Amino acid sequence: MPKGPTKRRPQTNSRLLDAALEVFAERGFGGASVSEICKRAGYTTGALYSNYASKEELFLALFERHSRALADRVAAAAEVAAGSPEPLMALAAFTSTPDDDAREWFLISTEFTLHAIRNPEFAGALAGRDAQARADLIEIIRPLLGVTGAPAEVADLDGLLRLVTALREGGLAQSLVEPDALAHGELERRYLPSILRDLGLTTRSQN
Repeated sequence: MPKGPTKRRPQTNSRLLDAALEVFAERGFGGASVSEICKRAGYTTGALYSNYASKEELFLALFERHSRALADRVAAAAEVAAGSPEPLMALAAFTSTPDDDAREWFLISTEFTLHAIRNPEFAGALAGRDAQARADLIEIIRPLLGVTGAPAEVADLDGLLRLVTALREGGLAQSLVEPDALAHGELERRYLPSILRDLGLTTRSQN
C-alpha cells in the first residue's frame, strides 16, 4: 500500500501548479518567486523542491498540463467536425473560438518564451514540449484527412500546426493590444480557410 506522502503527491502537485499559474499571471515569470508560489499553495518551499528542481521545471509542468487540456478540447472538436461536410474547415473554426484562459496563458507563455530565448538551456526543453504537443495534435487531426479524401502526405502537418499557432498567437497579441481594431480570432476566421483550400484539405471524399 502506498505511503501517505506518495498518495498525497498528486494533490500537492496540482495545488502547486494552480498556485504557480496564478502567481505567474499576476507577477510575470521573472517576478514570481518560489516562496510566493508556495505560500499561495499552502506549502513550504521544501514541498515545491521535492517535486521540481526549479521555477523553470514548474513552468514546463504547467505547459504540459495546458497542452493535455488543449488536446482534449481539440479531440472533442474533431469528433464533432468529422460529421461536417468540411471536417477540417469545421475544426479550423475551433481555433478562432476564444478560450476562457486565453489572455492569462498568453501572458505566462510569452514571458517564458522570452526567458527561454535568452537562456538556450531552457529553449531546448521548451522546444521539446512544443514538439510533443504538436505530435499529439497531429494524431487527432490525421484521421480527418481520410474523411476529406486527402492523403496524409498532402500537408506537412507539423508545419501547418506551427503556422496555425503563429497565426493564433500573433492575432491574440494584436487583439489584446487593440481590442477595438481586431477581434480575437479574426485573423484565423479570415485566412485559415484559404490556407486549407490551397492545401487541398477542404473537400470530403466522394468515394
